[in-house]
Amino acid sequence: MDSKVLKLVESVRHELQPIEAKILNHRYLRALEAGRIERGQLRIFAGQQSHIIGSDLRSVAQMVARAGSERSQAFFLELLEGERAALKALDLFRAAVVAAPGPHISDEPLPGAFAYCAFVAWLSLYASEAEFVGAFLINLPVWGANCARMAEALRSKYGLSEAEVAFFTMFATAPPGFEERAAGVVADGLAHGVAQAKIRRAASLLQGYELLFWDTLAQASLPTT
Repeated sequence: MDSKVLKLVESVRHELQPIEAKILNHRYLRALEAGRIERGQLRIFAGQQSHIIGSDLRSVAQMVARAGSERSQAFFLELLEGERAALKALDLFRAAVVAAPGPHISDEPLPGAFAYCAFVAWLSLYASEAEFVGAFLINLPVWGANCARMAEALRSKYGLSEAEVAFFTMFATAPPGFEERAAGVVADGLAHGVAQAKIRRAASLLQGYELLFWDTLAQASLPTT
């Protein structure tokens, strides 16, 4: 990874450590690992992720169209293919939980969950490539860690198959060289005058919306008593 980008990423991750800790130790994850979320309530997660991935697909496609270099275009095309694969895998998870008994659950987007992809859409329209990629460079490892925990819990506590948890396992580990390719896009942006402060702000906001997503899922899925 470019040394300047590495220093920036390490600095931002240190600044956002309190938010990261809240995400990684979220009560939604702890409840899932304890088997305290009813199987039918997992439809909430599936439904909200359908809205998020569907929106993110369009946002990343927008970045492909905006790409200012072959390197950045190649990176965004890779990201786009990943989002497409995630959407297909999500269908398998959704099919596994949609038939579970329980009351009807609306698939309408919840504001606190949808805020994440709304900000990603904002980034795709108004931010630089470096801001967009830098925010994900900070956010995706945290999301991936939670996805790894969810995959394990869904297998051990809810009996889901490997195919049914593929949505989570594909996010659990970044593709080889992903961070280096992302850092290259950020480095190009810095070299062309993108302020580090803007990348920090984008990462901070995206991580904040990530925490809001988990807070919203917990409020919608867990008993209030």
